[in-house]
Amino acid sequence: MYYKELKQAHDALTGPGGDFEIIETEILGHRIRDYKNSPKRIRDIWLSTAQFAERDYIVYQDERITYAEAHRIVSSVSGWLYERGVRPGDRVAIAMRNYPEWMLIYWACTSIGVAVVGMNAWWTETEMAYGINDARPTHVFVDAERMARIKDNPEIESTPELISVRVNAGPDDVTDWASIIREDRPMPEVDVDPDSDACIFYTSGTTGFPKGAQLTHRGCAANLVNMQYAAASAMLAVKLATGAEPPANLPVPVALITTPLFHVTANNCGAYRVTAVGGTIVLMYRWDAGEALRLIERERVTSAGGVPVMGRELINHPDFEKTDTSSLMAISCGGAQVPPDQVQKIDDQIETARPGTGYGMTETCGIITSVAGDFFVDKPDSAGPAMPNFEVKCVDDSGEAVAIGNLGEIWVRGSSVIKGYINRPEATAEAITDGWLHTGDIGYLDEHGFIFLVDRKKDMVLRGGENIYCVEVEANIYHHPSVAECCVFGVPDERLGEEVGAAVYLKPGSSMSVDDLKTHCADRMAKFKIPRYVWICDDPFPRNASGKFLKRNVRDQLLNED
Repeated sequence: MYYKELKQAHDALTGPGGDFEIIETEILGHRIRDYKNSPKRIRDIWLSTAQFAERDYIVYQDERITYAEAHRIVSSVSGWLYERGVRPGDRVAIAMRNYPEWMLIYWACTSIGVAVVGMNAWWTETEMAYGINDARPTHVFVDAERMARIKDNPEIESTPELISVRVNAGPDDVTDWASIIREDRPMPEVDVDPDSDACIFYTSGTTGFPKGAQLTHRGCAANLVNMQYAAASAMLAVKLATGAEPPANLPVPVALITTPLFHVTANNCGAYRVTAVGGTIVLMYRWDAGEALRLIERERVTSAGGVPVMGRELINHPDFEKTDTSSLMAISCGGAQVPPDQVQKIDDQIETARPGTGYGMTETCGIITSVAGDFFVDKPDSAGPAMPNFEVKCVDDSGEAVAIGNLGEIWVRGSSVIKGYINRPEATAEAITDGWLHTGDIGYLDEHGFIFLVDRKKDMVLRGGENIYCVEVEANIYHHPSVAECCVFGVPDERLGEEVGAAVYLKPGSSMSVDDLKTHCADRMAKFKIPRYVWICDDPFPRNASGKFLKRNVRDQLLNED
């Protein structure tokens, strides 16, 4: 493979005068790697797309929104918010499924320095209340289902102004979306600090509630440049090795976005990449592999993917062979490790498309690594090399770097690392040391700088791309009056990677069925966090010398019994 040439491409692109020149700059009190020529404000990225006025920007079902219309709406919404006193540093929440309005509201807010609070659309009433009480948005844009969980919710301490989206005959005290975009307004002129919050995306918490990660303008923009670098470096490496020029007149990208926009996978990686070059975003009401194939054929989609299970369901669908997928150039899967066999299947079964993946986190505004094409096929169990704006090291339990090839926790430092977690100084201090983010993932680096993920240090279940902290689920289960002891862990699952399993030991004299426990959880947690597997155990759980449950022993014993 072309690893020598990949290194040469890296040096040429990131060195002095290169298109992706890397410099060190002062960011939040630390000397950090960043791109010299990267945009520093999301506003600049959005405004640069006005040149694509006549192109389709968003396709949803039978609706088509051009860039010209999108710019008109974004300006109107930003002007409306500004008229109501919303200013840089304030927060506005979005609580809805992947409707076109999601992205338009996002650009409107970030373009005037207002942080977007991405609320998980699966959250229950209690979780919605927590997010609003934690982030304190001035306004919340809601669809009908989310409005029912927020309006008149007694757990919300101070309800912000609600704006209803795609709601027929909403309440009189809720502003209707149509009334906002009916009037054209210019986008307000504001100065945005590159290191201010662009968005607050929630990631699973270890104390019963999720943490609001502070993604900055600089970090989100650097993530966009990371993705552009990944494509450019791979093409240059192939050219250096073979002499072959990259294909001329590549089609304008058309991306099928399949995962929720309140995550960095869809928003920062999928939507940003396509928007910046004037491509088209195709949205779905919900994931369905058959519908995805229909859209790929109808819209001439060039890239699709999502979490690995989506890629597998796409190529295994009975309609796959009779669908025209010749427009596809890439099937990219992230949010979980892609099984090596799936990498080869994508490469073999779609003549025009190459497989790709990235390893990243909410806490890095998107990707840490990226790998695709020949490099991914050659190292299908790798996550790829780190992007240029990151320093990477694997460390032992004392924080000391280990040698190449040795296992350790992966730490990264770069301009895409978040500022911290809102209202959680202790969690921020625990996660970030001198600018180094502790990923919680165990892995190693090979001689080419490729990262290989082996295990997780965090007590976490990764279900279909959603991070679920076991402690969060346990904290909610312990609210049941019959539960004396509880262990939550991941159970291997062929489709989703892992499912949530829970073992409980009841208080003497108490009784509870599996259904009782699941009903209890459904009242307190989003559906994807509810344990699929539940064991009611007859004996207390084994403990170590310090009194902690031997969770791995409990899990292994129960799974072996089944």
